[in-house]
Amino acid sequence: MKAKELMDKEFIYVSKNDSVVEVSKTMEKIRRFTCPVVDDNKRLIGWVTSFDITRGLREGNEKIHEIMSSYEEITTINENESARLAVIETADNKFVTLPVLNDDNQVIGMIRACDIVKLLSALYDIKVVKLYEAMNEQLKGITWDELMEASAVVSRRATGKKITPEQYEDNIRKSTFGSAIWATGGLEKFFTGLIAVGELVIARKVGRARKK
Repeated sequence: MKAKELMDKEFIYVSKNDSVVEVSKTMEKIRRFTCPVVDDNKRLIGWVTSFDITRGLREGNEKIHEIMSSYEEITTINENESARLAVIETADNKFVTLPVLNDDNQVIGMIRACDIVKLLSALYDIKVVKLYEAMNEQLKGITWDELMEASAVVSRRATGKKITPEQYEDNIRKSTFGSAIWATGGLEKFFTGLIAVGELVIARKVGRARKK
């Protein structure tokens, strides 16, 4: 997924010569805490937050250019960069909003922390079986039954509990991605388990082929 697929195209922008008072009213009306400052060609030249507005009103500043952050101080992302990078930048820097630019430095959208949360929430509700079906599709020449057998073996090795391929399949059809992450002890361990399943099922396939 690219940044432009995650961004919100509905956003407001202001000019450096706009009134601090008027911008404060606009941001309050639409309930936005941040806003890009652009030139006549919609190229990003600055950034203003509700904190800047509050400070500007307190100190008697009249124009946005008196209180805005400069372009050099702004973290941005290109529309064709990975959405994963936007998620990392937002999380690491605790951003509320990340502006998305095209190759001409024009602002074309916003990636907001709340949008990322919604996306991740949707991913957490995906059934685990969907991931296994995608995996099975990529593992050419491997049957579903072979994949479930290998999964049961990896599960027994990891937990010490006996489980049949049929029971394992039943579990993944009922479980969501989010619940599986919690059950396995985190995202890294979950995917480590998936990789182990893939390696085992391929090794078994190669072993059977050599015996023929």
